[in-house]
Amino acid sequence: MKVLVTGASGLVGSALQTEIRSSFTEFISDWTFLSSKDGDLTSEENVRGLFERIQPDIVIHLAANVGGLFKNMEQRAKMYEDNLLMNTFVLKYARIHKVQKMISMLSTCIFPDGYEPLTEDVLHAGPPHPSNEGYAYAKRMMDVHSRILEQEGIQSICLIPTNIYGPNDNFNLNDAHVMPALIHRCYLAKKSDTPFVVKGTGKPIRQFIHSRDLAKIILWSVHKCTESGRFICSPPAEESQVTIEYIARRVAQCFDYEHALVFDSTFADGQYKKTVEPHPSLSHMDFVCLRDGIQETVHWFKQTYAYAIEKLRL
Repeated sequence: MKVLVTGASGLVGSALQTEIRSSFTEFISDWTFLSSKDGDLTSEENVRGLFERIQPDIVIHLAANVGGLFKNMEQRAKMYEDNLLMNTFVLKYARIHKVQKMISMLSTCIFPDGYEPLTEDVLHAGPPHPSNEGYAYAKRMMDVHSRILEQEGIQSICLIPTNIYGPNDNFNLNDAHVMPALIHRCYLAKKSDTPFVVKGTGKPIRQFIHSRDLAKIILWSVHKCTESGRFICSPPAEESQVTIEYIARRVAQCFDYEHALVFDSTFADGQYKKTVEPHPSLSHMDFVCLRDGIQETVHWFKQTYAYAIEKLRL
């Protein structure tokens, strides 16, 4: 079985490659990992060429134009256009080449605002939070496209993770998600002996999943999942649901810099809360403890800061 992975150099793609090489070494030759260097997925010509060359049986589509709250607010049109184009072309050629299984990545941030708790069946029940509508609607259309592919005989799986974190994340201060942005800001604040400023009140509640856990769920989707559908990916809410303030304080503790932590409430908080529970099919999983995962990620950032600067142009 030939497996094609897009977005393979990112946070989730890196974790997936690590898991495959440690647990499925005998199958590594069947996997093709693509990054942005291998072709622009917003170009239909490039996507057509990749599928013709690789002829995959399974596609794992991880590539996306992603970012944190402020990138979503400032680049609504580009987030919508880039994601809509690459999702459409990847799924289109998955259909044309009659792949057996299409695994796509959604996000809990694309759910309608105000629903509690969030379940797979309410994805299209209302508009998303205005702060990320460009990204959210593009991802929702990928869910629609995936369901249509089921009518073509393709098993279509849409994984819906909460906030993903871990080594190899994007730590760019301009567009990173909350966890890596806080880690980088705290690092710089301590280095310059200045306050560790967190944008917003710190009160919004978020859920987190380690990239290693999501990689294991992807492999479960490849090797064991036999049904199409949406699958919320998260540790149970009681284990993964914390405030931004908790994350900031835990990060600061890892740097021994908690005394310098301050919150700037002049910045927007974004959506207050979006609680989910994992799909029942994932109840067997043993998830990484959030406290340990934060410490591991901070340690990776400290050890590889020079590499991160070169890779991510921080």
